[in-house]
Order: sequence, then structure tokens, then C-alpha cells
Amino acid sequence: MKAPLGPIALRGRRATVVGLGLFGGGVGVARFLAARGARVTVTDLRDRNVLARSVEALAGVPIEWRLGEHRVEDFTSTDLVVSSPGVPRESPFLAAARAASVPVETEIGLLFRFCRARPIGVTGSNGKTTTTALLGAMFREGGFRTYVGGNIGGSLLDRVDEVAPDDVVVLELSSFQLEYLGDLATSPESAVVTTLTANHLDRHGSMEAYAAAKKQIVAHQRASDAAFLNRDDPAVRAWRKDCPGSVYEFSIREPVERGVFVRDCRIVSTVVGLETPVADVKDVRLPGGFNVANVCAALGPALRRGVEPAAAARAIASFAGVPHRLECVRELRGVRYLNDSIATNPESTIAALEAFTEPIVLIAGGYDKKLPIEKFAAAIRRRVRTTILLGATAHRLHDAIAAAPGVSLPDIRRVASIEEAVDVAHSLSSPGDLVLLSPGFASFDQFVNFEERGDRFRRRVEELR
Repeated sequence: MKAPLGPIALRGRRATVVGLGLFGGGVGVARFLAARGARVTVTDLRDRNVLARSVEALAGVPIEWRLGEHRVEDFTSTDLVVSSPGVPRESPFLAAARAASVPVETEIGLLFRFCRARPIGVTGSNGKTTTTALLGAMFREGGFRTYVGGNIGGSLLDRVDEVAPDDVVVLELSSFQLEYLGDLATSPESAVVTTLTANHLDRHGSMEAYAAAKKQIVAHQRASDAAFLNRDDPAVRAWRKDCPGSVYEFSIREPVERGVFVRDCRIVSTVVGLETPVADVKDVRLPGGFNVANVCAALGPALRRGVEPAAAARAIASFAGVPHRLECVRELRGVRYLNDSIATNPESTIAALEAFTEPIVLIAGGYDKKLPIEKFAAAIRRRVRTTILLGATAHRLHDAIAAAPGVSLPDIRRVASIEEAVDVAHSLSSPGDLVLLSPGFASFDQFVNFEERGDRFRRRVEELR
């Protein structure tokens, strides 16, 4: 049964937070609940040493800690469970809570309940972080008081009381977060869908289940709401018939009747009526056609909400990207070092490889999400001069590259750490080369998250002499 949307009473109630984590979401939830008078228990299978940074962030907040274990009674003898979206829905502990008729919420669900402004949501297999950040920049440049959060940055629950009904809230939404939002039968007032390719199959089990989770971003929209769909992605384009509200499209390949498109190297909008040129493609500072698509994706909801085209153009021209997404760390003796650690699936790395013409020394590999890698291996064989592999997928990716079509096999090296990968790349690169960390896989086999992976790459590159 769908839970009715709206604020819920918290004062004096017992609340169990499941999964404190290191991304800030669990910290925000625990602080939010305690500030509203709930009696909070935090439980996480990781121990206090691993979670030290998050535990320290909650110093002084009245919390009962249950670290290094879960206890069934914390799930069944409570009034509310707030789960990290990273905890699988089929977890036996969450199942025990549901069997005991204890409601299960998430951080993003609480935000939708308590936020007085209806959020704008951005999702997609690739491009959602850049699109979310750029959309926030457009609204700020347009004079709107703007909050950006969700799967990017920390929790917005700490600031939810500041948000007025007319403010703008932009959320990057993962498939995990959207899966839980479906329980509330709610979707954002504007929904942006960038791409839809295989991802997180280790969690969702199939492409169909993954797509169904993503589709929650439009599934419960009202007739007055809007969806902005990538016309160039066949899987996303097919969602038109499933959107309850108005549908806009964006494309870098062809004009669209209502939306944003590229023609003659100009980014053009038909969102609010007649064709309106907004910016030149050359004004986009981010490399690659996929980033022009991200600009088009962000432009639609910004213009629909009232951002003036000139303000949007200023935001486009000044936007330098987000950390860990094709971030230029430095140039050393004619070699550029780029941090693309946020590339956690093969499609994202393929897009990065196609964005450059220089010879590439690629650092790739990581945690295996059970994704198909044949296209990834073929792109490496086609575009990469030297590949340096690390992590749990190194052997699998090596074999796939060897089996991919191509005249000659690129140089392939195996390393044990990101620091060793940088050192090997440094020794093998020549002036004019591009050393690219674009793993194509998640980071959880060796790192806390992709940020740690990117930060360690950056530090080692900065140490090179």
C-alpha cells in the first residue's frame, strides 16, 4: 500500500537509522530526526573506526549507537525505520520491520515529505551529476534561491526549514533513491532523464528492474508537471507514452518540436514558444558531445521555470564542471592528467574516450557491478594506446580487451594501487599524451567511494616531478 505523502510526526517517537555511511545522508537523517524530538538509534554493519568521520559529525547529538551489527529488535520495536538507499530493499532486517508494520522511509523520502518546494529531479545512467550541478548554476544566475542535493553533495534535510515554496530545489536522484520514492507515489515536478544504459545490475538483477526504478522519476507526476527526455537515447525516448505530464525533449542530433536542440552549432530552445537561440556550442567549456547534451538537458527545466535565456547562457559559459568528471589535474611536460573517477560504468568511460583525439593512457578497473563490457573493451582497443588495469575487474577486462576486434593488442599493464597506476602511466607517457583515470567501474573494491579514488589519483599526480 502506498504511503500518503506529507510530513509525519516525529517528536517522542523511536526512529532507527539504518546505514550511517560516509556520504553525509545518514548523518543528515540522524541530525534531522533528533532535532525534531525523535529518539534515535543508528545501526550500521561497519564499526566505529570505519565510520569515525560520520560519528564525529554527530558529536553532541543524542543517539544510541549500534555499530558493527544489526539487531532485529531495533527494526521491529521502533516507530520508524529510515534506511540508506544503499541498503537492498530485500534486506531481512527491513523485511522484519515491514512484517512488524513499522514504516520504512529514506532520507530522500523525508525530504520530499518535509520540503515546502516541490523538487526538480535529474536521473540517468550517465550525465546526471553534471546536469544537476549546471541546472543549479542556471537557477542561481537567474536570481532564484537555489538548493542542490540528493545524490550530489550532502543531505538537504539540515536546511529543509529554510526552503520556501517558491525556492528551487534540484536533486540528483539515483535508481536506489527513486526505487524508494515509488513507495510514496511521488515524483518531482520537473524530471530530467539523461541516458538509460545498463548499471547496478548487481543490485537490481536485470535491466528491466533497473529501468523500472529509474522510471519512478516520472511515474507519479501530475498533469501540470513536466518530463525532459533525451530524444537521442532510444530507451529514454520510449518513455514519452508513460509520462502523465507535459513532455519536452532534448537532442544534439536533430530539432525537436518542444524542448532544446543543437542546430548549426547553436543551442536552441523551443521550451516556452518560438525558437530562441541561447548559446553557441563553443561556449560549452566541458569536453565531448555528451556534455553538450547535458547542457541541453539542464536548459529545458531552467527556461520553463523562468530563467532568462541570457542568464542561462552566462551560466553555460562560466560552468567549469564538477570534481572527478574529466577534471584536469595538471599538465606536466606536455602530458595532461585527467580525473574522471566518477565514471563508474562502461558507457561513461566510452563517452570520455570519444571526447578526445590525443593518444590515451587509460587507468581503468574496479568493483564488478555485473555489467556487460564488450563495447567497453572494443572502445579501449580502438582508442587507447596503453591500458593500466587495477581492482577486482582487472582480469575480466584484460580478457575482454584481448578478445575485442582490432589489428594489434594495446599495451596492457596490471597494478595493485592507484598510486602505482599513476607512476606507471607517468613512465609510459610522452608529450602530447593524455593520462586518463576513467575506471568504468565502481570503486568499492578498494576505496570508500569514487571521491576517495579520484582524490588519491589527484594527490599522486600532484606529487609527480
